[in-house]
Amino acid sequence: MNQALKFKKNTKEDSHFLPVSKKEAEELGWSEVDFVFVSGDAYIDHPSFAPSLLGRLLEKNGYKVGIIPQPDVNNSESFKIFGRPRLAFLVSAGAMDSMVSNYTANKKLRSSDAYSHGGMSGKRPDRATIVYVSKIRQAFKNIPVIIGGIEASLRRCAHYDYWTDKIRRSILLDSKADLLLYGMGEHSILQVASLLNKGIPIKQIKNVKGSVWTTGKKEEISEFLKESSQKENISEKKVIFLPSFEEVSENSPKGKHKFAESFLIQEQNTDSINASILIEQTDSRFIVQNPPSPPLTQQEFDQIMELPYQKKWHPIYDKPCENGKTGVPALQEVLFDLQSVRGCFGSCSFCAITFHQGRTIQARSHESIIKEAIELTKRPDFKGYIHDVGGPTANFRKPSCKKQLTFGVCKNRQCLSPKPCPNLEVSHEDYIQLLRKLRKIPGIKKIFIRSGIRFDYLMLDKDKTFLEELCKFHISGQLKVAPESVSDKVLSLMRKSSHSVYEKFEEEYAQMNKKLEKKQYLVPYYIASHPGSTLKDALETAKYLKKTGFVPDQIQDFYPTPGSLSTCQYYTELDPYSRNPDGTFKAIYVPKKERERKLQRALIQFNKKENKPLVLEAMKILNENPNTLLK
Repeated sequence: MNQALKFKKNTKEDSHFLPVSKKEAEELGWSEVDFVFVSGDAYIDHPSFAPSLLGRLLEKNGYKVGIIPQPDVNNSESFKIFGRPRLAFLVSAGAMDSMVSNYTANKKLRSSDAYSHGGMSGKRPDRATIVYVSKIRQAFKNIPVIIGGIEASLRRCAHYDYWTDKIRRSILLDSKADLLLYGMGEHSILQVASLLNKGIPIKQIKNVKGSVWTTGKKEEISEFLKESSQKENISEKKVIFLPSFEEVSENSPKGKHKFAESFLIQEQNTDSINASILIEQTDSRFIVQNPPSPPLTQQEFDQIMELPYQKKWHPIYDKPCENGKTGVPALQEVLFDLQSVRGCFGSCSFCAITFHQGRTIQARSHESIIKEAIELTKRPDFKGYIHDVGGPTANFRKPSCKKQLTFGVCKNRQCLSPKPCPNLEVSHEDYIQLLRKLRKIPGIKKIFIRSGIRFDYLMLDKDKTFLEELCKFHISGQLKVAPESVSDKVLSLMRKSSHSVYEKFEEEYAQMNKKLEKKQYLVPYYIASHPGSTLKDALETAKYLKKTGFVPDQIQDFYPTPGSLSTCQYYTELDPYSRNPDGTFKAIYVPKKERERKLQRALIQFNKKENKPLVLEAMKILNENPNTLLK
């Protein structure tokens, strides 16, 4: 069972960075460290970054944590900075999957990396988790290695890898780590740390929620299930054997159907209350995934966010790097943000947040957020502007309904799509009150909301107070929103509300700004080449943009990243949530060829001169008059 997180009061001695060298550890009076955290990111001591958050949490619970940020994988000495840790190595590829960090949606190398010193690219290897574990194994024999973070979390079972166009095994097997912790990790990391500290061998740690372990012995699984049944009354119905790796990796219609089936089961078991134990066989080995850790309580969330972070990058980044720049750009994106919530019941198909954080909303208290805001006003570099108060979705400040707090989130229906659930409880009252309190703080000139606003949820609120105050106080000329597409067919596959809802929102937004005598505009985001989207659908979007007079400067090419429903749709060309009369999944069209992806993008950005040849080509294919768009 997960126990409540424990915290000690902050003291003056807390005003330090976690050490990144043996010398810094010795300055803290440490002769050894308990954990070494290897990260694919540069070290920023801020709660938006896992090494800092989990490192501080472990520190508060009496453990000594050293950080090795972006080690040189060509030099094994980079992993020996602190010597052999007393308990374990912790490994994360960073705040992003390393392949997403290193490559664009069109598989081109990125020219920069916001999470690296000076924004330089090339500071983390491809498949960083696997590479780091391999280097640690070379440096130290028989040392426990625990992997986590986005890359490990979303690759915990067999998964589609866009960069090789193949199904890969669980990253736990490919990395040869001892244990994988998925999700946000606070409860699970402390429980594992406690067990290791008691002398429990890592191979015997199997009952931690939010963990994945592996074995080659069927009898070990039987013993584990028997023990789990006795401890937590887990019946046979709470154990699901997923299709095997061999089944889901078969490059055939049958194999793709099995992959979709496996993904469906995994997505339906991401809630800590009603999730089952999932078991996946790969050759002679088994991956065992325990149910997720429970969401943080509000008190835990507050305390974690109030740990003694320095809110700076480590001083090693004050010196210019190879490109002459200093610092770490990612800090500027979060430095003047206030994290309000975790989790998201929006469940957009192309987003893996619910696969990682879950659908249950966790919210910090007003008092904790206000305390942080006041601290920000004292910073010499604070100019009076809070850049965001939000999270995955800014205007979700409470669970979607009371039932899920007892029974967990529904497995077979979504809260907002294709139509709002009758049990959905819509209210912005708490968020309104929080923003009003923040606006009263001396030194704060304006508070922006940059996190995603679910306009469909906003439209369900009959009380228009939030829309009015949003327009009046929290926008400066424009509001970014994400309708993503105009085609209802595509929107359905995206788990987004119909286009008519966006049109209604546009109308109400315009009316509200007229009432307030403000000239403010919407900046909509669109995704090109999402599964289900044809050239005709792209043209439908283009015609709508032509009619409204707004053509986006930037659009997102669909990127099949691990852990999302859209990626499953992309690989299988199936919709796991729609079945034929014979029980098979319905087929969907997926634009995979590079040429069609370029044509769809060009249609949506038809106003760009360089896109004219592509627009003409697309219109010819569609037998449409090009003047529909070009004049």
